[in-house]
Amino acid sequence: MADQAPRPAREFVVEADGGSRGNPGPAGYGAVVLDPVTGEALVEAAEYLGVVTNNVAEYRGLLAGLRAAAELDPDATVHVRMDSKLVVEQMSGRWKIKHPDMKPLAAEAARVFPPARVTYEWIPRASNKHADRLANEAMDAGARGEAWSPSDSTAELDAAAADRAAPAGRTAGSRRTGAASAVAPAGTEGGDGGEPAPDGGGAAVGEPLARAGRGRVDAASLGAGTRAATSTGASATGTSGAGAPATGTSATGTSGAGAPATGTSGTGTSATGTSGAGAPATGAPGTGASATGAPATGAPGLGVAAETSGEADVRAAKVVASPGWGPPDMGAPATFVLLRHGETPLTPQKRFSGSGGSDPSLSPVGREQAERVAASLARRGTIEAVVASPLARTRETAGIVAARLGLEVAIEEGLRETDFGAWEGLTFGEVRERHPADLDAWLASPDAEPTGGGESFAATGTRIAATRDRLVAAYAGRTVLLVSHVTPIKTFVRLALGAPPESLFRMELSAASLSAVAYYADGGASVRLFNETSHLR
Repeated sequence: MADQAPRPAREFVVEADGGSRGNPGPAGYGAVVLDPVTGEALVEAAEYLGVVTNNVAEYRGLLAGLRAAAELDPDATVHVRMDSKLVVEQMSGRWKIKHPDMKPLAAEAARVFPPARVTYEWIPRASNKHADRLANEAMDAGARGEAWSPSDSTAELDAAAADRAAPAGRTAGSRRTGAASAVAPAGTEGGDGGEPAPDGGGAAVGEPLARAGRGRVDAASLGAGTRAATSTGASATGTSGAGAPATGTSATGTSGAGAPATGTSGTGTSATGTSGAGAPATGAPGTGASATGAPATGAPGLGVAAETSGEADVRAAKVVASPGWGPPDMGAPATFVLLRHGETPLTPQKRFSGSGGSDPSLSPVGREQAERVAASLARRGTIEAVVASPLARTRETAGIVAARLGLEVAIEEGLRETDFGAWEGLTFGEVRERHPADLDAWLASPDAEPTGGGESFAATGTRIAATRDRLVAAYAGRTVLLVSHVTPIKTFVRLALGAPPESLFRMELSAASLSAVAYYADGGASVRLFNETSHLR
């Protein structure tokens, strides 16, 4: 028998916290292991500790989180995020550990994984809600004389509700806090009196990983005070209605100072990554792509024609602003990991490349990009199905990734790129020279069509909304890779955020980049990731 290729190591995020009501006083810890792309909660752990200090409880939370990650994959790499400056600095080797109660805990934590495979990051307390609530649940259970029960935990739902109520930019879905540890005041945690190590050595604080994940369902316990999270759950339907414009073909771009980014094949320059919770689900789901790889079918305008773009934006914004409380357990969301295809020969030339042109295949650079993203997704190990646009560049990208993951590729017609009519294969400048009036109209209104009867951005938005509804119904509670193009991916994000149409001109989406959106059974949507390209570096 031929030797099998070694299984790639997975990547995890561990968030941990501990608390003491008295310091020392009745104490407990909480920890959660997350998927770094989707943010799905893979394991939760919590325990009442009796009377100990706050810092000891924090170290016990760290140790529990690392052990839970090691049970999932002992060869994994782990990024730890905690709101304890003391623990982060000591475990990174920058502060000495002097307290006798913490030295053995720190040494034990350092032995769970090789130090080179663990990085540490300080985050604000407001960004550590999930672990904090687990710790408080453990302390509450201890006060009742009970052990913490995974089946009774609402920590994840409580954290999700708090995130929805938080001001924009402060939700768990926007944890890009890499600079926080550099500016946070040193030595703000009490108890141990740690101090900087003489050489400032130790593991570097790792690059922050985008937080996602609120998919909670009960599963068999992995041990005392530990719960595994599975990917089953109630189905969710998609968000808003017609009229959602998107930017152009294979990327955004700018044509000059103040000019909106157009839909050409290159990458843009003006966008900002964004995150948030978004639009409610509406519309009846159609017949979706099957888990066995059959193509998805259904009418492009299903369930969305009665609602205008403006009405959809207003409704979605109300959902974002409303804190609300969901049912006791909504189950895991349907999570779409959105992969833009790799480069084609037209991409570096910044040419319009939609669904009505030459249908180019990947260039050698594009194939290398697809291999890199395949390796990254294989390490994470969370993708359960692969669905692709029917165009050559997306089918080729999806095929490379699916082969690495051992999955089949389902084709979804609704994920295709916009048809740019007579502009296909032209640069923005060439279109400006040949069709100036049509281009001005197209930039000014999502209802305008490209010269020669192409597809308007409003029509693209209607198509993507219907496609989303079908796929959310077909893949409820699962994590699915959708391999598509700039216009569809930006439209998924815009609809989830309930953002105005002009927001599509302010996003940059690179070739072979990853984004992610989760859809919940109560109709909520949450953008988890946007234009992530670290796997290409």
